[in-house]
Amino acid sequence: MHRWLPAVYLKGNRSGCEPKLVVPTPDRGAYTCGVILIADKYSSFAPLYDLMSAEIPVYRAGRKLGVQTLDLHPGAQVLDVGCGTGLNFRHLKERIGPAGTIVGIDRSAEMLAQARRKATRQGWTNIILVQADTTTTPTEAIIESITSQGGLPLSDAALATYALSLMKPWEAGWTMMQDLTAPGGRLCVVDMQDPTSRIPGARALARLACRLGGADITAHPFAAVERDCIDVTARSARAGHLQIRTGHHPAS
Repeated sequence: MHRWLPAVYLKGNRSGCEPKLVVPTPDRGAYTCGVILIADKYSSFAPLYDLMSAEIPVYRAGRKLGVQTLDLHPGAQVLDVGCGTGLNFRHLKERIGPAGTIVGIDRSAEMLAQARRKATRQGWTNIILVQADTTTTPTEAIIESITSQGGLPLSDAALATYALSLMKPWEAGWTMMQDLTAPGGRLCVVDMQDPTSRIPGARALARLACRLGGADITAHPFAAVERDCIDVTARSARAGHLQIRTGHHPAS
């Protein structure tokens, strides 16, 4: 299976200037067709994503629980993997304050453009955006983009909400999360599984929604937190459909 997707770094400018695009040009002989189809899907409806994603009735609950369990402190740097249009940013900003930094990574330039517009509208100047596929882009390239925008090489905490189940292979995205988080930092995965509700059709509806969005509802990437982290906490929401796992990155 071909496993390369071109990485384009959206360099968020904390002075308020327009973001600058820097496009690497690796060998274009290898593409992951499934990944590109998903990326194209999210790119095409990026301007309408916040309205179409069932955020308020369903998925916001998981985001808020995930941010809460990270136990962030003012001034922290937090990594938002698969940040999309920046739906986590407000919740993260409330925790880290103006002295903290949000590092948002996503493979879709269009989704990141929406995130940048959101940040500009709100006057958030402490947000770094990097366009990269976390399953294929070298760690060093992502770190270089982060540090070139004033961020630290490693973050105090990392969060992935409804993102890993979109990735193929999601284990590579999880490994990148760990590689970009400082030892002892907090790692949180918020993702989906079949709901336990007895409401007729709930399971079928959840599966349909995930299929339309390109997510694998059977992937259960949150289990990696239980496997690889220590002091793990488990939460759930929406009749078990949303699963939240948070733990400490082992110090060594």
